[in-house]
Amino acid sequence: MSVNLTTALIALAVLVLVGIVAQGLWKARRIKASTARSGGLNVVVGDEPGARREPAMGGEPAPADADLPAAASPRPDSRLAPVRRSVRLDALIDAIATLTVDAPVAGERVLAHVPGANRVGTKPFFIEGLNSETGEWEAIVPNARYGEFQAGVQMANRNGALNEIEFSEFVQKLEAFAQAIGASTDLPDMLESVARARELDAFASQHDAQLVALLRANSVAWSVGYLTQIAQRHGFVPGAVPGRLVLPAIEEGAPPVLVLGFDGQAALADDPGQAAVRELTLGLDVAQTEELAEPFAAWHGAARKLADDLDAAIVDDQGQTITLHAFSAIHAELTRLYEALMAHDLAAGSPGARRLFS
Repeated sequence: MSVNLTTALIALAVLVLVGIVAQGLWKARRIKASTARSGGLNVVVGDEPGARREPAMGGEPAPADADLPAAASPRPDSRLAPVRRSVRLDALIDAIATLTVDAPVAGERVLAHVPGANRVGTKPFFIEGLNSETGEWEAIVPNARYGEFQAGVQMANRNGALNEIEFSEFVQKLEAFAQAIGASTDLPDMLESVARARELDAFASQHDAQLVALLRANSVAWSVGYLTQIAQRHGFVPGAVPGRLVLPAIEEGAPPVLVLGFDGQAALADDPGQAAVRELTLGLDVAQTEELAEPFAAWHGAARKLADDLDAAIVDDQGQTITLHAFSAIHAELTRLYEALMAHDLAAGSPGARRLFS
């Protein structure tokens, strides 16, 4: 009987071994078939090798979803996990971190711990939440609950590129906020973010344009009152800063199309009627207004009309007269600039361009 028992145990062991081998072969075939269906590509989500990375400025054309934050990158089965877009953060100009919580958090609790200053150094940063009811990203508000958060720090503006100190300050503020609301963080890599910031800043430096024409009195100087009266005839209104008149944009809340500036001390004089002004600056910040609004035509037209009414010469910063030929050459250069900005998803007047060139 002992021989029969031994034989039975050996037979059972063989059957188990055969089952294990068969299961391994079946799994291998499934993996092979899955790879064949996907064209031999492995889809990786996250910061592992082969993961999708944001395009660098001046590199190859960006993929169609390049404007998505890292937290909203497409997952392998996009039908089950639809892409959610942020209305404020832009992966092209922001370094974005994601924060996850075990359960939705009330907006009141979140607001109590949001950092008081939304800047690190010279760079703004934003925190927004995914509304549990609407499924939309939004600025944190009371009477709402949020099941996910993301925060972004702007990588470049006219003060330069995001540096290591600013990035570290961003991380410190974000980690303190995450700890207060019981969230875990997934932070972008500092070296990669700073490198991208420098590339973005280099692109911005090469494509920043602020057109300024000087209007100089040919004979008598102008009083502030007279100057304001003439400017208002052409649609200018007083600005928030003394010595500035602005041509408002049609779009509500948009930056002004043109800025007419003069000596602020004259504007603050006790008797503005007696303050003498002999020179004005007429400026157009190209990136702040969309091309379809024809800001160049407005700038050129305002310069000529103001010069006629004020008996002034239109000159550049070297005192040279800006001729019709010079205006035409500036317009041609501006057209190429608009095309370059559009090619990098930073069209003039877009939210991204207004933030980058600020």
